[in-house]
Amino acid sequence: MNSNDDSDNSFIREALPAFISEAQEQTEQLEQLLLQLEDTPDDRELLDALFRCAHTVKGSAGIFGLDAVVGFTHHVESLLDRLREGQVVLTPALSTLLLRCNDEIRALIDAAANGDDDGVVPPARAALITSLQAVPGAGAAPAPAPVVTEPAATGVRWQLSVAFGADTFRNGMDPLAILNYLRTLGHIPHLVCDSAAVPELDLLDPESCHLGFEVALDTSAAQEAIESAFSFVRDDCTLQLQLQPQTGSDTAPPTPPAPTPETTATAAPKQAQARVRDPASAAAPADDQRFIRVQADRLDAVINLLGELVIAGAGASLLARETRQSSLIEANEQIGQLIEEIRNGTLQLRMVPIGETFSRFRRVVRDTAAELGKDVLFDIVGGETELDKSVVERIADPLMHLVRNALDHGLEPPAQRVESGKPAQGTLTLSACHEAGSILIRITDDGRGIQRDKVLARAWERGLVERGVTPPDAEIFQLIFEPGFSTAEKVTNLSGRGVGMDVVRRNIEALRGSVNIQSRPGQGSTIEIRLPLTLAIIDGFLVGVGNSRFILPLDAVVEVIENRPTTGSVDARGRACVELRGQVLPVVSLRALYALESPAPERSSVVVIQAGVQRFGVRVDQLLGQHQTVIKPLGRMFRSLRGMSGSSILANGEVALIFDVHSLSQLAAEPAAPTPRVVSTPSEGLVS
Repeated sequence: MNSNDDSDNSFIREALPAFISEAQEQTEQLEQLLLQLEDTPDDRELLDALFRCAHTVKGSAGIFGLDAVVGFTHHVESLLDRLREGQVVLTPALSTLLLRCNDEIRALIDAAANGDDDGVVPPARAALITSLQAVPGAGAAPAPAPVVTEPAATGVRWQLSVAFGADTFRNGMDPLAILNYLRTLGHIPHLVCDSAAVPELDLLDPESCHLGFEVALDTSAAQEAIESAFSFVRDDCTLQLQLQPQTGSDTAPPTPPAPTPETTATAAPKQAQARVRDPASAAAPADDQRFIRVQADRLDAVINLLGELVIAGAGASLLARETRQSSLIEANEQIGQLIEEIRNGTLQLRMVPIGETFSRFRRVVRDTAAELGKDVLFDIVGGETELDKSVVERIADPLMHLVRNALDHGLEPPAQRVESGKPAQGTLTLSACHEAGSILIRITDDGRGIQRDKVLARAWERGLVERGVTPPDAEIFQLIFEPGFSTAEKVTNLSGRGVGMDVVRRNIEALRGSVNIQSRPGQGSTIEIRLPLTLAIIDGFLVGVGNSRFILPLDAVVEVIENRPTTGSVDARGRACVELRGQVLPVVSLRALYALESPAPERSSVVVIQAGVQRFGVRVDQLLGQHQTVIKPLGRMFRSLRGMSGSSILANGEVALIFDVHSLSQLAAEPAAPTPRVVSTPSEGLVS
């Protein structure tokens, strides 16, 4: 194997993951565009974008020699080209076919990522190709240009003159990969590298490209196919194509004639014509809106190091205060401010719009509604709402189950809706917004609602509720999340086995979130999911009870009131009420709730907490102020401790437990029962 082969293989190994990631994004975009076009099938802008997605996948796959992706995507691209030219009309049946083809492209990309492509065309893919070619008005799509490894016996010779721009490398492109793609279009008998523009070594910028090539290409491919090889670098290269007669002699390198204005104008597309860069603009800084891809594990490593930096900074600040040296204290305060700015900026890197996840459900709603024979309008609200990427990735599966459940159980078939005086088309809305330092996601439908009596009867049967006892509606609805609970009369491939809703709640609670249901018979249901914006670092409010330290999310803290006496009796969990501006505020004592073994102080404070629509107070001994909180998971010994979402290491090395205010509000509202017991907050076994 020669050095060129080694460099080719090295390029493929290093660049293939980036291609896989980009191709997956393109297939996601392709799916969303197809679903949007079902509402506006004549939208030329969407049709053009659809074609570009397929063309991008095909062109990129060709650079990497992924013939299976190139071959199949070529058939899809040909049909999409006819769509945008108005030769074919997008019908629901054709949209379904293209969605299935997109699934096949996605499967081919996954196979390429795993190295599973064996070159064999399975029957299912062959059937899709046949269906594409049989679309009325589309005609049979021409086969992609064959890979020619020997000099072509027929065809024409093209002379290519290409000079790559200085930013080619910076924009992630490799001229060698483009030349390799040209080889798939035919035979290259001669190739000369023009290195005259390469500066001397002491003046060479290794990130700048100074290469040009003279290429003779024997091919039967059309000019457009040759130009497409340079589609990713058209803004970073000067390209000229000239058609030359075959001489039958390939022994001497070609000496291209100086191109005339006529040949340059006719041979090269407008985007590939010679560009004279403005010297002033050439020295201008790069566009601030450019993007750079960063591996998620690298970003996670930075976040972890940032957390340790926050802890170390807090420790240094504590030591500085103990020295009582004003200059040292001031210096540490300045460092602390910088750490906070770095923290905010770094965490912002992981924030992504949740609308990208919401959009994936368009296909789910479309296919599931068709399977169930229902007419559904799917609406997305607040898709621009941002939250941590790790939260987005882990909430996708629970959302998927809840959406499918709403389609199956919530929305009625059109005939039933008309009989009950509703429009035949049902509405399913997925919305998101920020509220009190959390993100609130709602899945709302205008269907039949939850059959409360049926749920209660099933709960009596299973012994979840004592027979004859009727809890409040909110508690009845929460029974749906019990393991194995189902009211379905028959099992389908979508639901009925009672498996899933308990997993949904468990997964949401694992994200320090909560889920609640509201429903009105005959009018529909709303499922609310409340999640933290990030799982890494939060602003906290540090409080003390005896020798124990606790942290409340600062966004949930409304105010603090000092030494307010309680009204009425105090129960075994330390729950009572205080008067606050003429209103009664329920209050819970952490000392009583967690059975902390320490004497109560003479004076105490009440921290007023907002948990969703509920407001309550938490009685504590000490107010220790705002605290940058690095969230650490609880050790296995403490994971069953209710009301807690994690732990954090304080500046002095002690461990503080972090409250989940929504779980704490539920815990404080439950009937008296054996209380969880926390003697102190030792570090051993607390943090995993």
